[in-house]
Amino acid sequence: MLKVAVVGATGYTGRELVQILACHPKVRLFCLTSESSAGLRFDQVYPQFRSLVELPLEKLTEVEALAESDFIFSALPHGLSLEMVPALLATGRPVVDLSGDFRLKDGELYRQWYGYNHDCRELLAASTYGLPEFNREAIGKSRFIANPGCYPTSVLLPLGPLLREGVIDPDEIVIDAKSGVSGAGRQAKLPFHFPECAENFKAYKVAEHQHTPEIEQELAAICNRPLRVAFTAHLVPMVRGILSTIYLRAVSGTGEQDLWAVYDRHFAGEPFIRLLRPPELPETKFVSGSNFCDITFRLDRRTGRLIVISVIDNLVKGAAGQAVQNMNIMQGWPEETGLKGVMPDEVS
Repeated sequence: MLKVAVVGATGYTGRELVQILACHPKVRLFCLTSESSAGLRFDQVYPQFRSLVELPLEKLTEVEALAESDFIFSALPHGLSLEMVPALLATGRPVVDLSGDFRLKDGELYRQWYGYNHDCRELLAASTYGLPEFNREAIGKSRFIANPGCYPTSVLLPLGPLLREGVIDPDEIVIDAKSGVSGAGRQAKLPFHFPECAENFKAYKVAEHQHTPEIEQELAAICNRPLRVAFTAHLVPMVRGILSTIYLRAVSGTGEQDLWAVYDRHFAGEPFIRLLRPPELPETKFVSGSNFCDITFRLDRRTGRLIVISVIDNLVKGAAGQAVQNMNIMQGWPEETGLKGVMPDEVS
């Protein structure tokens, strides 16, 4: 059994990792850290884990067991991960980092989009972007994975095949994405207080969302040229889930059958991609608690627009599930291991 550590185990993403790993047939949870709940057991923070996960929660700086672990997940917030991941890598253990601190290859972008200077730029080159459907071979050879963001996952999966085969105009990409409140994390913040967000629907970080350069970086790598996207995120008063509606321009002469053929070629055999033919449309409830990404499209002949829709669970395929999928690849295990069940859709 692989002895696994989860750093930052009591945030929503950390909790999701613990839930998945507790049921993983090849893993033994070995070490859990939490700065806010150190001294308690995990099941005291999340009582639904009584008799299932009763490991103590320890401060990261006081954990000797980290070096005895075989594999480390870091579920720390942006900025804090930047400080701690170098020490985690120094243990010599493989690390999957779920923050945004090592996803961007251009360190200068962190000042503009995240608001801090990146002091570990050598690790930006060392990290592997962990989107399995696009980067499987590199992930299998890597010891350090930068797990993709939730919004980028929901956007890159449906856009990648279309750009690879040149069936859309890369200069006309408009992304309208909506996320549940759990994407903001567990720490109490006024905009996500129940009376503030319930029965409300709003855009946020318009033209300045930190996932924008991540999306552009990965799409540019596919196109072998720089590109810019219009990306707007919205907060929906639900707990979990992301639905992204992407407006595109198909190249002249491209029909619906051509587009389905592109998706079929690229996603044949992918364990966590589900293509929905008309009249089906994706809904967040259909992927809640799962590692699936559901994708469909409509070609609007009246306007000439291609409308692509994808849904994921932001805490699973958008975070913890994808991290475990990366671990499975790194360990040489089937990617579905521990991930094919549907988990409860509550976060607390």
